[in-house]
Amino acid sequence: MSGHSKWHNIQKTKNAADSKRSQAFTKIARELIVAVKEGGSGDPANNSRLAAVIAKAKAANMPNDNIRRTVEKAAGSGAGDSYESITYEGYGPSGVAVIVETMTDNRNRTAGEVRHAFDKYGGNLGTAGCVSWSFDRKGVIIIDNEDGDIEEDTVLEHALEAGADDVSYDGEAIEVLTATADVAAVADALTARGYTLLSAQEEMVPQTYIKLTDEGDIKNMDKMLEILEDSDDVQNVWHNYE
Repeated sequence: MSGHSKWHNIQKTKNAADSKRSQAFTKIARELIVAVKEGGSGDPANNSRLAAVIAKAKAANMPNDNIRRTVEKAAGSGAGDSYESITYEGYGPSGVAVIVETMTDNRNRTAGEVRHAFDKYGGNLGTAGCVSWSFDRKGVIIIDNEDGDIEEDTVLEHALEAGADDVSYDGEAIEVLTATADVAAVADALTARGYTLLSAQEEMVPQTYIKLTDEGDIKNMDKMLEILEDSDDVQNVWHNYE
């Protein structure tokens, strides 16, 4: 058994989905558009990246009609040609590794916003590859178990049958790890079994964690992550802050 998501991070994701649903849907729609463009197809059966983003959209409770319309529009109109994916890497307070994945139509604006967040809260923006070597890209599915009524052995059996690599049981949430290419298929299989998913997506999973003890560092790290995650251009923020 192994896992990387701590419950406070999972709970934060759950709360964010409730309070910032509109912003979350806007970001996912952008991912769908770019996935169609870069994958060359609006058919998830022939576009693994699109399939993964659709799984993410479903786990976020994005309506199926919204997903369908966004994909059809992207496939028919060439929407998304102005967007590009840019990843930034750097360090937060006390050397916390941070990866910021963005999707933008104005790289100067985005770079300025990301750099400002790092600089203002005690971090340092680094060069490409400076921290990503200490992360592994995996499919990560979070199953809601807030009621605590899911049996550990049962979910383990179902997840492994669906093609998962590993399962971590954490009481209120269950983390399922997959190969990146399998996240959509495993998410669909678990949904068909009746499980409620809090998230299903490709993630950068840290190999080790850093626990901050200084109150100033903790405050700055939390604020930096909040500013980055609130940016319209930022799709994902990965870090090894415990």
